[in-house]
Amino acid sequence: MAVKEKIKINVKSRKSIYDWIKRMLWLACGFALSVSSVIGSSSPFAVALITVSSKKNFLFASAGAGIGYILFSETDVAIRYFSAVLICTLGTFAINVFGENKRLSLPMLLSFVSTLATGIALNIRSGALIGEYAVTISEAVLAAGGSFFFFRATRCNLKRLKYKALPLTDLCCLLISISLLLSGMSHFEIMGFAVARGVAILIILIATRYGSIRQCLIIALCLGFALGISSENSLFLIGAYAFSALVSGLFASVSSVTVGIAFSLSMVFFSIAAGMGRFSFCCVLESVIASIILCILPHKLTETVSDFLESGAEIAPDGSLRQSLVMKLRFASSAIAQVSESVRAVREKINSINQSEPLECELRMVAADQFFSISDMLGDLAFEFDEAELFDYKSAGRIRRMLGEYDIYPDNISVIVDKFDRVRIEISAPSKTTGLDSPRIKSEIEKICGRDFQKGKLNHTSAQVMLSIIEQPFYKVDFGFAQYTAEGTLCGDTIKAINDSKGHMIFIVSDGMGKGSRAALDGAMGAGLLSRLLSAGFGFDSSLKVVNSALLVKSTEESLATLDCACVDLFTGKCEFYKAGAPMSYIQKGDKLTKCELSSMPAGILRGIEFAKRTTVLTHGDEIIMMSDGVTDIGEAWLEDFLRYDESITPNEKANALLKLAVGSTREKHRDDMSVIVARIERNQ
Repeated sequence: MAVKEKIKINVKSRKSIYDWIKRMLWLACGFALSVSSVIGSSSPFAVALITVSSKKNFLFASAGAGIGYILFSETDVAIRYFSAVLICTLGTFAINVFGENKRLSLPMLLSFVSTLATGIALNIRSGALIGEYAVTISEAVLAAGGSFFFFRATRCNLKRLKYKALPLTDLCCLLISISLLLSGMSHFEIMGFAVARGVAILIILIATRYGSIRQCLIIALCLGFALGISSENSLFLIGAYAFSALVSGLFASVSSVTVGIAFSLSMVFFSIAAGMGRFSFCCVLESVIASIILCILPHKLTETVSDFLESGAEIAPDGSLRQSLVMKLRFASSAIAQVSESVRAVREKINSINQSEPLECELRMVAADQFFSISDMLGDLAFEFDEAELFDYKSAGRIRRMLGEYDIYPDNISVIVDKFDRVRIEISAPSKTTGLDSPRIKSEIEKICGRDFQKGKLNHTSAQVMLSIIEQPFYKVDFGFAQYTAEGTLCGDTIKAINDSKGHMIFIVSDGMGKGSRAALDGAMGAGLLSRLLSAGFGFDSSLKVVNSALLVKSTEESLATLDCACVDLFTGKCEFYKAGAPMSYIQKGDKLTKCELSSMPAGILRGIEFAKRTTVLTHGDEIIMMSDGVTDIGEAWLEDFLRYDESITPNEKANALLKLAVGSTREKHRDDMSVIVARIERNQ
């Protein structure tokens, strides 16, 4: 307990120190901005800073601004700005008390009104002309603009900078806010040399050398603008910094020395053209000193800066074909690894019971079959990518920036539009990521893409999680199921219903050989492996080969499972039946009942088995009924009479009623495990 108390005290102490450091920073920023004047004597930015500060910091920002205005302004101007500071302090207090500090409009309005009201009062007192009133209005607009920049800058998540998820508007607001602070500091000079301008040039040079042309131009424009409007002499800095950054960027791949020389020579040109004498000379000197510092920066520091500026540069553009292929193949590889692990675990468990091994020759033949299975799987993936008509990288980029707003930083995003103009979105992120399946995320994605989407599906592996979202299809499926266990507590039948996140609803009934736990193991293994492979994006035929091989090597004793599958395309209503030793299924279209019976071999008996297939097209109100042989072996007449009976009951009620009749039609000692699935196709509203 004593240790815990000591830890709590240390944590509180550190938090207290951190809070006081933040308060001192707000005070320093308020002070710096109070001496940051726009051409002439206008200094509205300290007033703007007060309006966006929190309830813990606004008094310190006000104190810094008030001290700065009193010390560095003439009497009338100092009184005017000090009055604006008082108005903003009271207004900010009210904003924080009433919990309205998340609204951007209020700080902008407060800074505008306070600056305008005090300015007009000063103009009336001094008998100002119309032109001075126009300057006062312009100053009030600048104050409101300052509130906008500071509000966005103080509320953006800096972690998103590293993940390239920060919106460009927030990035610009952050840079302009920093630039305004440097502008205030630029008034503190040593023999004409301003440390703030030197720091600004060093930042531009670092971005040029270790970042991208886009980054250095944005930074140069923001810094040049803020420092350029600080006085009439410095106006040429607006274009000088940006053009010099562009010129030096041409030599960024050579060395830091060439970057510095190019920037300095460009500044010499602008300084001569501006003809500002001593001020121009100081600007050139600042460029030279910043260039020297760039060249002598420690290697470890430059590596850190480079990693930060280039974070994510090696990742393909969002939505690219290569990116989507890599993402898909990684999940495919993971699915195969999990299948292999499942087979190994089951095999070891069986061996520990039987103490026997399969014949070496049989193992070799099954291993050879796996090469064909893998080939088929790659063919399935190739077909899937062939279906993709285009990759919408613009929407992918917008989705990345939107996810950054929720502190979600995905590895890859693909927005795929197929040849039928249907959209599918796949987002992969680290396995610990949470909130991807939030309804708010889905709603934001719908706004970005301008389409309605289904609820997303999450697939997990040990290293990643992938969210798959498809456009809202034309149909939906209402289904129900029922099961009966003939022996013990484990049913030998396994039922699976999966949505593959590509617009297909898949139903699987797997019946293991016999009854009880042994049949349950075979049925669960067959349905489990098949559903995992189908969810990973593989086709039915290649998945069946893997399941068949797994059952063949599972045990030296005979081990088999029937597989009955129905795949419904929710966009078109097309339904495909796949049967491996499975009994008949039924298709009900109004009063018409159609039997689907296909001859095939169950999985786990012979190598090289294949699904028997049949295709039909369903529409609103049509039903499919799938059953294990425990139900169909009883007979067909009673079953067909029942299926034509009542259409008003729900699929779940129908499945349970059908199972109840089947159980009642057999004697207990002759009963087998029984399973029923009833699925009804309905239009999406």
